[in-house]
Amino acid sequence: MRNALGLPLAVLALGQLVISLDYNIVYVALPDIGAGLGFSDHDLQWVVSAYVVATGGFLLLGGRAADLLGRRRMFVVAALLYAGSSLVGGLSQSPGVLVAVRAVQGIGGSLLFPATLSLIGTLYEEGRDRNRALAVWGAAGAGGLCFGSLLGGVLVEAFGWPSVFFVNVPVAGALAVAGRLLFPADGPRDRSRSFDAAGALTATGGITLLVFVLVRASAEGWGAPTVLVSAALSLGLLTLFAVVERRSRDPLLPARLLGHRGLLTAMGIAALFGATFSAVPYFLTLYFRTVQGYGAAATGLAFLVPALVVAVGTQAGERAVSVFGVRRMLVGGMTLGAAGAVALAPALTSDGSYPALLPGIVLLGLGQGAAWTGMWIAASAGIAPGDQGVASGMASTALQVGGAVGLAVLVATAGGIGQNASGPALLDGIRTAVLVVAAGIGCGALALFARRRTTDITTS
Repeated sequence: MRNALGLPLAVLALGQLVISLDYNIVYVALPDIGAGLGFSDHDLQWVVSAYVVATGGFLLLGGRAADLLGRRRMFVVAALLYAGSSLVGGLSQSPGVLVAVRAVQGIGGSLLFPATLSLIGTLYEEGRDRNRALAVWGAAGAGGLCFGSLLGGVLVEAFGWPSVFFVNVPVAGALAVAGRLLFPADGPRDRSRSFDAAGALTATGGITLLVFVLVRASAEGWGAPTVLVSAALSLGLLTLFAVVERRSRDPLLPARLLGHRGLLTAMGIAALFGATFSAVPYFLTLYFRTVQGYGAAATGLAFLVPALVVAVGTQAGERAVSVFGVRRMLVGGMTLGAAGAVALAPALTSDGSYPALLPGIVLLGLGQGAAWTGMWIAASAGIAPGDQGVASGMASTALQVGGAVGLAVLVATAGGIGQNASGPALLDGIRTAVLVVAAGIGCGALALFARRRTTDITTS
């Protein structure tokens, strides 16, 4: 069975790589995009934020769609959505069109991510086979967060900023074809289950507005009218969602999953991961480009070591699960990541060398890779096949919302960080952010260790 699923797993890993690359491939290209399309400093952030908001808002709906409409079908549709929107993005001539394209790419990610994860959850039996599959998938995803900067830098230097969009077109198109040919056909739709339209609309609207508030508040402040109105609307929609779910015969968010302690713990770890590990590339990009004055290609190359180390960490994490169990491996990986962030902070100096960063980068990357693999093993453990899509949607929503919250908090805590920031204030802010990341990861490791007698995440 493992040999027969080797090629499908490669396609699933490539799909996850596309999602991760698209999240931050544009970071290195932002200055060129801003200059080329005439973005204002205030609006340029939305090239990244539109993707984050759309992905976070639609993930729960994407998970439900995978369970009800078919995992293979949603994988193909999402890949085609990526290909089409990327083509339009590369041809964009105005800021508004490009931001809209990034939002559509985000919707594609919200459909592709749970479809990919739920395919792994149903194609591979729980235990060693699924853990190995998740390690390969995790290596592609976690590595992609860093490889995005590498690939983006090389492409921008060689072909200009549109190339960071055009590169997706053939890859996503090939994914759609491969998924259609290699994955098992979707069975007939279970007519006894509904889409819970009211729940889907209120949840998607509420979560989208919540992520929008978190992203917007970091730029405009919590007292801005747009932020306050959006926060009120988000709270209202999420409250209505809770009411709808209580009365629905087939809720979007089944109560049995809300009572699954292993899944809830995995969601907490995912939120923390998004708020800490996932934010580090943002601050390293600022350090390399603004403090050290690296060009786009040099900045991309600087992320090669982090990408490789993260990939190694995902594989080491999978092997550690079979020896120590998921919980112990997660505690160890997060502790390693916290130590790496502590070691990295003092090495971030105005005249520091790249080799001086390597001890912190290696420890942080190993911990990140191990934690990434472990949290997805935990999120899928003990979940029925028919709920794999919505469970992965819940965990990945926690990841995205955690990322939005974390980046907003880190930018606000760091101080001195802005689109045109420079000098000692910027450097101090970056170091402060990395130390806060270390504290967050460390507190998470302690909390998980303290739950050793109450959490389900104790076995492989």
